[in-house]
Order: sequence, then C-alpha cells, then structure tokens
Amino acid sequence: MTADHWEVSDEQVVAMTGKSLAHWTEVLNQFDAEKKRSNDVVAHLKNEHRVPGNWARTLTTGYLERQG
Repeated sequence: MTADHWEVSDEQVVAMTGKSLAHWTEVLNQFDAEKKRSNDVVAHLKNEHRVPGNWARTLTTGYLERQG
C-alpha cells in the first residue's frame, strides 16, 4: 500500500465516515491500536464503528504510519 492510500484529507474522511481524522485518531488511541495487529484494528473500526472496509484500512494504515 502506498502513501497515497492513507494520506487523505480531513474533508475526505468526513465525507466518507461522517467523522474527522481527529475523531478517528482518538478512537484508535483509546483502542490501543498501536499495540494491536492491523487486521484487528480494521475489524474494530468496521464492526464497532461501522466504518466501510476500505476506509477502515485507510484509517488504520495512516494511524500506524503516523505512530511509527
């Protein structure tokens, strides 16, 4: 996956998920996403927060890249 898949604007994220990047960063911080497998983080976003699959992966990858 290349950077253009996870380097998205706040406007794009809001349009596709209804919430801002800051909101999703906080959700992932509370979930301790940095300490979990990326597939588990994606599943959490999809199942618990109803984020569409491709956007769950985008948010997860972007978050983990920013933490790294």
